[in-house]
Amino acid sequence: MPDTQPILTARDEPAAVAMDRQRMRAFVSGLLDRRDVFLRAAGRHGSPLYVIEPDVLRRRARRFTEAFSRESGEVDLYYAVKSNNHPEIARTLVEAGLGLDVSSGLELQMALECGATEIVFSGPGKTDAELALAVEHRDRTTVLIDSFGELERLGRIAEARSARIRAGVRLTTNPNGLWRKFGIPLEALGDFFDAADAWSGIELRGLQFHTSWNLDPRPQVDFIVRLGEALERLPAGRRAAIEFIDIGGGFWVEQGEWLQSDGSGEPCDSPAADRHYWRPAAAIEQFAERIAQAFGRHLQSRAPCRLCAEPGRWLCHAAAHLLLTVVDVKARDLVITDGGTNAVGWERFETDYFPVINLSSPELTERPCHILGSLCTPHDVWGYGYWGRSMKRGDLLLVPTQGAYTYSLRQEFIKPLPAVVMLQDDIVA
Repeated sequence: MPDTQPILTARDEPAAVAMDRQRMRAFVSGLLDRRDVFLRAAGRHGSPLYVIEPDVLRRRARRFTEAFSRESGEVDLYYAVKSNNHPEIARTLVEAGLGLDVSSGLELQMALECGATEIVFSGPGKTDAELALAVEHRDRTTVLIDSFGELERLGRIAEARSARIRAGVRLTTNPNGLWRKFGIPLEALGDFFDAADAWSGIELRGLQFHTSWNLDPRPQVDFIVRLGEALERLPAGRRAAIEFIDIGGGFWVEQGEWLQSDGSGEPCDSPAADRHYWRPAAAIEQFAERIAQAFGRHLQSRAPCRLCAEPGRWLCHAAAHLLLTVVDVKARDLVITDGGTNAVGWERFETDYFPVINLSSPELTERPCHILGSLCTPHDVWGYGYWGRSMKRGDLLLVPTQGAYTYSLRQEFIKPLPAVVMLQDDIVA
């Protein structure tokens, strides 16, 4: 896939357009070039199987870091653990120099065990026990406070332990609808600083916001402009205390959003196997350029802050895949695999499109076929076509780029979960 796409100009979410077949052939061909690696992994470990590639994580971390450092200078990056919570992914990215962004006490404990020395603890509804764990490990943890109530509870916990903990406050980017769940309204920022003054155990040093599903940097830039206007209204002393502003994550991968052939985002029983849709996305270098320009102009000009970000999906999307074996051929256009979509945790492939590649019978042709899992539900769908010459029992199938929001969402439902294997330089561990 090409590394760059044009930044979109429409204000609303762009309409899906027909995906170029040459684009898809090039993507599938690149995976078939590594066919023997996947066959060896399944030969050694069986299937269904998660395959995780640490080298991909390292390359992605390096590219993201270089893009933002080139534009912003000093930048702090925290991998969003929720996007894929396998400990080896977190450990690999910590070793690559990233911190970790956690959203629960469970994730915080894992981050500590992975050796992370820089951790931001975000998310709504933190329990007293979770806040106490953060205070206990305040040498490594910054709490991103989600509400006035959480501020009070954290303050009481810190004071009870005669401790001081570094903190920021999350700002909601949309005060309407379900997104208002996260953070405080922007207009309440001054009141929050005043409230924080009452707690000697809290050092309020930063701000955080998050916009999601960003196909280009406009949502982030738009909120940066609004935040800059809010900072202008704060007293100079308040602005001087802001050491960091965390812009969150939500960076879409440059291959864009791939959809099944109806293009509506709604489930479809039998979309065309040879026609798919996509929404293009900007390259990370374009995100970095636009965000850094806005950050410097609207935020750093008003507060002595450094840029922080919490990439998740962008880092791990291409770093993990699923291998499945055909266990039953019920018709020429209907097969059942040994793995079900409990491995990804949701009915993803009724709307999202990813090529199902027959590694046992490879060919750069996509043929219609219902590729279904072995769960006792009709929503257990992997795809409506496959890339290959034919399909028979025992064939090994690859569902690529399943690193983000699959492993973390897996669920114990009817069938066992896949095993996990780590690849090191294309060598099966």
